[in-house]
Amino acid sequence: MIYELADYQKALDECTVKAEQIGEALFGPAATAFAHVAVNSADDVVGMALWFRNFSTWDGAHGIYLEDLYVNPSQRGSGHGKALLAALAKECTDNDYTRLSWSVLNWNTPSIKFYESLGADAKTEWTTYRLTGTHLGALAAEAE
Repeated sequence: MIYELADYQKALDECTVKAEQIGEALFGPAATAFAHVAVNSADDVVGMALWFRNFSTWDGAHGIYLEDLYVNPSQRGSGHGKALLAALAKECTDNDYTRLSWSVLNWNTPSIKFYESLGADAKTEWTTYRLTGTHLGALAAEAE
């Protein structure tokens, strides 16, 4: 399903993860990621939400960062995406987490409309940055 998401996001060539890595992150002794799945009436997995806890220094509380939300295209509009986000919202309220955050590609209009229909606010004043590969290694080499 992660490869399907990468393909949808026009980034399949960037997705190099192996099933073992996902398994270790979700179920290993030092698991740091969590997942919820959506199933259809035949109990087929048709969607997933992969997330991890973060911490807000402004709120002084944990939150959830939704890394990936994906629903099989044939199942979109069936309520699975909303159910997955509702489960994460409940995870937040049950644990006194103060926020549920995620990113969306600017061109992904259907998802943006869906998120806005739930009352989510776009944080347009923020820009996401990322260090990877040689740049990440070069900066790490400067650490004492």
